[in-house]
Amino acid sequence: DAKHLVPNKMRDFFCTINLDQEEVFRTQVVEKSLSPYFGEEFYFEIPRTFQWLSFYIYDKSVLQKDLRIGKVSIKKEDLCNYTGKENWFMLQPVDSNSEVQGKVHLELKLNELITDNGSVCQQLVVHIKECHGLPLINGQNCDPYATVSLVGPSRNDQKKTKVKKKTSNPQFNETFYFEVTRSSSYTKKSQFQVEEEDIEKLEVRVDLWNNGNLVQDIFLGEIKVPVKVLRNDSFQAWYLLQPRENGNKSSKTDDLGSLRLNICYTEDCVLPSEYYTSLRNLLLKSSDVQPISASAAYILSEVCRDKYDAVLPLVRLLLHHHKLVPFVAAVAELDLKDTQEANTIFRGNSLATRCVDEMMKIVGKHYLKVTLKPVIDEICESPKPCEIDPIKLKEGDNVEINMENLRYYVDKVFREIVRSSISCPTLMCDVFYSLRHLAAKRFPNDPHVQYSAVSSFVFLRFFAVAVVSPHTFHLRPHHPDAQTSRTLTLISKAIQTLGSWGSLTKSKLSSFKETFMCEFFKTFQEEKFTESVKKFLDDVSSTESKEPSGVSEPVHLKEGEMYKRAQGRTRIGKKNFKKRWFCLTSREFTYHKQQDKEPIFTIPIKNILAVEKLDESSFNKKNMFQVLHGEKPLYIQANNCVEASEWIEALCRVTRCNQKRLSFYHPSAFLNGSWLCCKATAESTEGCARCTADVPADTQIEIDGDRETERIYSLFTINRSKLQKLEEACGSIAVYQGPRKEPDDYSNFTIEDSVATFHTLQQIIDILEKLSESHEKYQKKRSSSAKYGSEENPIVGKVS
Repeated sequence: DAKHLVPNKMRDFFCTINLDQEEVFRTQVVEKSLSPYFGEEFYFEIPRTFQWLSFYIYDKSVLQKDLRIGKVSIKKEDLCNYTGKENWFMLQPVDSNSEVQGKVHLELKLNELITDNGSVCQQLVVHIKECHGLPLINGQNCDPYATVSLVGPSRNDQKKTKVKKKTSNPQFNETFYFEVTRSSSYTKKSQFQVEEEDIEKLEVRVDLWNNGNLVQDIFLGEIKVPVKVLRNDSFQAWYLLQPRENGNKSSKTDDLGSLRLNICYTEDCVLPSEYYTSLRNLLLKSSDVQPISASAAYILSEVCRDKYDAVLPLVRLLLHHHKLVPFVAAVAELDLKDTQEANTIFRGNSLATRCVDEMMKIVGKHYLKVTLKPVIDEICESPKPCEIDPIKLKEGDNVEINMENLRYYVDKVFREIVRSSISCPTLMCDVFYSLRHLAAKRFPNDPHVQYSAVSSFVFLRFFAVAVVSPHTFHLRPHHPDAQTSRTLTLISKAIQTLGSWGSLTKSKLSSFKETFMCEFFKTFQEEKFTESVKKFLDDVSSTESKEPSGVSEPVHLKEGEMYKRAQGRTRIGKKNFKKRWFCLTSREFTYHKQQDKEPIFTIPIKNILAVEKLDESSFNKKNMFQVLHGEKPLYIQANNCVEASEWIEALCRVTRCNQKRLSFYHPSAFLNGSWLCCKATAESTEGCARCTADVPADTQIEIDGDRETERIYSLFTINRSKLQKLEEACGSIAVYQGPRKEPDDYSNFTIEDSVATFHTLQQIIDILEKLSESHEKYQKKRSSSAKYGSEENPIVGKVS
C-alpha cells in the first residue's frame, strides 16, 4: 500500500513492478484515494540479468498519458537487505536522466603519431561496437544513436554515430579519433612524453540516446572512462550504462508520499546435479528415520527462524521425488502426540500443517480453478450487496435482501465444493487418507475426529482461504475491491462453519462471536449440509481412483494477451502484428480475438514440434518466441521478458512427450526468400540450431529438484550456528541423563533421541562442508572465466 500521495487531490492510482525499465507486472487501479491499498502479491522467476528492481506509482488518466508520480528503486545488490520484511520507502522523483538500462561494448586505444613536421602527438581511438538490452520506448524498440565525447577542463569534443532503427541491440561498429596531447616544444625532446596533468583530467564519455525525430531525443544512459587508464595499451570492455550524475537529484523537494513493500528475493547458484546427491539422499530418507525428529528434513525446520523458509523447498523436493506422503504422515503423528483434545486437531502452525498447506497450494492449483473460478468470477464481476452486520449496513440497505444474496452465494460455493471430489488430485487424497487414519488411531473413542482431521485442511485452510483471497490463488488477476472483499469474507466464514458441521457432535451456533452470523445460520437445514460434508470428506480421503469414466476434461494451464504475427497478408502486402487472447490447455493451444470468444486458430498439443525463442533481429521486436507445428511457424510477442519465459516453459512442458518433436530449428524468421539465420533459400530447410534441452514432463507441478536442494543447503548454511547449538544439546543430553530442572538454550528444540539426532547432524555438517568447497571452486572458476569487463560481468561505473 501507499500513503500521502500527491497532497490535496484525490486520484486514481496504480503501481507497476519493473526490472530496470521493463514493466513486468501492474496492480489494479485504486480509485479516488491518497493512500491506496493494493494488497497484491506477485511471484516470478527473473529470466535475465538486471541492475534495479523498481516500483512506479502512476496517476491514471482517461484522456492523457498516465502520469508517473514517483518511484522506489532498489539496486540488485541491496535487495538482500530488505528481503523477508515489510519496509516503508519514500517515493523518489522520476527523472528521465536516471531511467537507464543496458550495456555498451567499447574499445579504446592511445596511439603515438608523428606529424609531417616530425613532431609527436597522441591520438585517442574510440571504437564503439554495440549495445545490448536498451529499453523499449512506448512499448516499441528504440531508434538509438551514441555520442562520443572527449571531455576535459578546457575541451569538449563530441562526435556522433548513425541512428539504428527499431532495435534494442544496435550494432554500431564505428570508430572515432581524437587528438589528446601535443608537445609544446618538439625540438628540445628526443622522445615525446605524455603530459600527466592533461591525461589525469581527460575522460571519454559515451551517451546513448533515442532519436525522437519530431520530438525531443530521450536519454538512455552514459558511461565515463578516464583516459589515464589507457596509458599506452588498448582497452576493450563491456560497461553497464549509468544514470547521469545529476540523475535522481531533482530540484523538487516535495514529499511525494511513501510505498510499503514486502520483498522476498532469493538468488541461488545451482551446481550440477551430482554435487547434491548426498544431501538429496539424506533428505529423501527422512520419513524412514526413527524418530522423525532426528531426520534431516525435521532438523531443517527446527533451525530455520521462520518454518515457512524451510517448508517451501522441502515440500517441493519431496513432491518431486514422490516422498511427501510418508513424511507428512510421520510429522503429523508427532503432532498428534502433543494434541490432548480432538477438537483442536491440526489447528496450530506446526511443520505438519504447513507442509500440507504448501502441498495443497502446489498440487491443488487446477482443482481450485475448476471448482471455484466460475463462481468467484460471478461474485466479483456482478456483485450483489451481502452485508448482514447491522453496524455496517448503509442507509437504504435491506438486510433481508442482503441475507438472500449471501445465502445464494454460499449455497452456490458450497454446492461446487461438495460436488468437486472427483477433481481432487490423487496426492491430496492420499495425504487426507493418512491424516484421517492417524487421527482415528489417536482418538479411537471419537467418531467425528476422522472428519475434523480432513475438514481442518480442505475447508479451513484450502477452500475458505481461496475464497477470501482469490488473487493469491490465481483465481482473480487482482485484489478485489472493499465491498467484494467483505462479501467474500462473509462467504468464507460460512464455508468454514459448514465444513466443520460434518465433524461436530452437535450444533454449535451459540459459539458464534457475531449474533448476525448466528441468525444467518438458523436458515440452514443442518442435517442436509452435514450429510453432504461427510460424503465429500469420505470421498476426498479415499485412496480409490478419482478419474471419471470417459474422456477427462482438459487441464487449463495458462492464458493471457499477447501479439501474434498475422498468418495471412494485409491489403498492402505486409505482414503485421495483432493483439490476441491466447489459451493453453493440456489438449490444445488457441488464440481468440477477445477473451471468452470462440478460437480463431487452434493447434492441438500433439501437433506442436518445438517451442523456441526468436531472435530479435527477425522483426526488430523483443520478447518473441515461435511455436513450430505442421504449418508455418506461429510467431508471438509477449509483453515482457517474464511473460515470454513463462509461456515458453509452459508450452515446452506440455509438449515434451510429443513423438515428432524437432531436434533442430531456425532461431530467426524466413523473410524475403531466405532464412535470416543460415541464409538457406528453401523454406523447408532443416533448422540450423539445436533445440533447447528437454524440461520436466509434469504439466501441473513445475519443480527443479537441484534448485530446491541448493535452497536447503543455503538455509542450513545460514543457520550453521543453530546446527552447532543443536549438536551441543544432543551431547549434553547424552551425557546428563537426569531430569531438566530449568528451561535452557535447548528447550526450543525437539530432541526425542539425542544419539540419532547427533548422528544426522554430523552427516549434515559433513555434507555442508563438502558443498561449500564445491561452491568456492565454482566461484573461482566463474570469476576467472568471466573477467570484469566481459559481457557476462560488465563494468559498473567509472574504470579505476
